[in-house]
Amino acid sequence: MSSYQRLKIKKSSEGIATITLSRPDRRNAMDELMHAELPAAFNALSEMEDVRVIVLTGDSEGEAFCAGGDLKWVNSASKDGAKFSKILREGVAVLKAIAAARQPVIAMINGPAIGLGATIALFCDISYMANEAVIADPHVKIGVVAGDGGSIIWPLLLGHNKAKEFLMTGDALTGTQAEAIGLVNHAVPMAELEAATYKMAQRLASGARLAIELTKRSVNMHLERTMAGMLEASLALEGLTFNTTDHDEAVRAFFAKEKPQFGKK
Repeated sequence: MSSYQRLKIKKSSEGIATITLSRPDRRNAMDELMHAELPAAFNALSEMEDVRVIVLTGDSEGEAFCAGGDLKWVNSASKDGAKFSKILREGVAVLKAIAAARQPVIAMINGPAIGLGATIALFCDISYMANEAVIADPHVKIGVVAGDGGSIIWPLLLGHNKAKEFLMTGDALTGTQAEAIGLVNHAVPMAELEAATYKMAQRLASGARLAIELTKRSVNMHLERTMAGMLEASLALEGLTFNTTDHDEAVRAFFAKEKPQFGKK
């Protein structure tokens, strides 16, 4: 498991595998390489008999769980049909790999989980989050649709109208707030996050393996049906908004460290 460049993977004798998103110089933001490696890692671990639980977290040196998709990479690829088609295919693969992994997947949200970072955390089966960490899907703030899975998972967890409020504003929630509304399972102080996460991982790893795995499979049929009807369409809608004046203005403002002025010609 040492062939990955953007992921750190370790396995314990208790049957727990940990995937760490590791791009610390960019707050563990998703780039082309990580985007391709993540589904490959989940698919590989899913086939391993000695792995009973998977934990997904961010490299602590990056001071984030995942800051989302790297804007330079996504914006550049959005101008090239073949490159953006590859992003769409891999975007589907990432979420399907998490949902289809036979083992339960626990998110350990140890810092900001933004955009795609929020999506992959929420697609996990159980989520633990530091009280002071933040989670948000601010796609609209860069003038694009929340199409990478946020429009699927937020409504399933919160209900449609509450989800639309957060997806249409891009507002952030602390771990404490996210737990209170049911967006994440548990919020704990940062100092207790690792212990709490791995306590649950150990509990599941020592449980009735097939019963746990097939319970995940049964419940995830709801998620997979929704994904089948929505994911590719919502990604395509996101792609449309990459070619708008609002998005161009958001990119300009981002790199100029200014507030975007939407609605201008």
